[in-house]
Amino acid sequence: MPIVVSCKFRSSYRVYYFSPGDTQELCAGEQVIVETARGRELAQVVNPRLEIGDNEIVSELKPVIRRANPADLLDAQTYQRKEKEAVERCKEQVAKANLPMKIVGSEYNFDGSNLTIYFTSEQRVDFRDLVRDLARIFRTRIELRQVGVRDEAKEIGGVGRCGRPLCCATWLPEFYPVSIRMAKLQDLPLSPMEISGCCGRLLCCLSYENEQYAEVKSHFPKVGKIIQLSCGPARITRVDALREVATVLLEDGTIRLLTAEQITGESPLECEADEEPLDEQHDSLDGVLATLGEKARESLGSVGGYSEETAPSSGTTAVEAAPYREARGNNSSRPDRRSQQSVETQNQYHQQAAESQIKHRQEQPQTRDEAVAGSQTNETARKKRRHRGGRHHARRDKPMQAESSPAKSSPQPGKAD
Repeated sequence: MPIVVSCKFRSSYRVYYFSPGDTQELCAGEQVIVETARGRELAQVVNPRLEIGDNEIVSELKPVIRRANPADLLDAQTYQRKEKEAVERCKEQVAKANLPMKIVGSEYNFDGSNLTIYFTSEQRVDFRDLVRDLARIFRTRIELRQVGVRDEAKEIGGVGRCGRPLCCATWLPEFYPVSIRMAKLQDLPLSPMEISGCCGRLLCCLSYENEQYAEVKSHFPKVGKIIQLSCGPARITRVDALREVATVLLEDGTIRLLTAEQITGESPLECEADEEPLDEQHDSLDGVLATLGEKARESLGSVGGYSEETAPSSGTTAVEAAPYREARGNNSSRPDRRSQQSVETQNQYHQQAAESQIKHRQEQPQTRDEAVAGSQTNETARKKRRHRGGRHHARRDKPMQAESSPAKSSPQPGKAD
């Protein structure tokens, strides 16, 4: 098995493997100069001596050239302070060239011989002229690299929904694939606002516990499946992966929480285990009702003279309960007066209605002849009104007819025809 040195770079938390080369014993956390595909870069040692399998080596191992000296560290700090200025000047050039791209960040290597600029864009961008302009401004090798929205959130940083700094900006070595199936497996709401991160994509933390949820739920039947228990058939309504129990609905409507062993029959199932809590609920309900009944009797006793001594029991007869009704009538005089007043008001209303009905009948004709004469009189009056209305309309129409038709010459008085 080959022995390698694992290192990581400043802008990434991913670990890369390098060949020890001719360097002496290294220490964890020490800064070294390594050879990469983009040239020489400054890296930090994570594990100075590590044995790995041949299948973990993807390509040829680059060597560790040497330890970083104080001059290398000083130059790296100097160029690191120039990165913000490089971003601003690059944004000005992008705006001048009117290119559809957004500058996210920039990174110098330790000696300033290479400047990498990261940007995002929704389409392909021809930035060849921009590279020439930036090379003339910074006088170094320019490399433009397009990244996604996840890399943009990693460069900018921020605070996640949990209240902690973003995982990708603090410790996450690489982005793992996340799918909506993970949210369904963990019984999370499928609303994009609930399961999306600052980058607008699905939360990276959905993949952290996905294997645990999948392992636990593999021991239970699927939701909606009907299983056969010693108590009878039951339906799986929910699987709680954190408590490792399943909620089942029995045929009689009882809801039970069962483990995987109880469902498969490896553990005994007690069918009467849930009856005690129901009895306790009934007892507590009876206690509440009894308390409310006592308070109601006390309030009735304070208002109407009701008490346990005067109240008749459920087994008393009508004759035995008569004194109680008499005592209640003497103590509750106000309700009796109200009922008496309501009866008197109703009698007055009926009497007034009868008198008005009699008066109306007296005003109307009593005999058939009088009724016929009255109807004829009414008909004559209606015809007269109709006739007057017709003559009135005729008068209004006459001037209009006179204007529309030419005037006829009428004979003057005193002349013969």
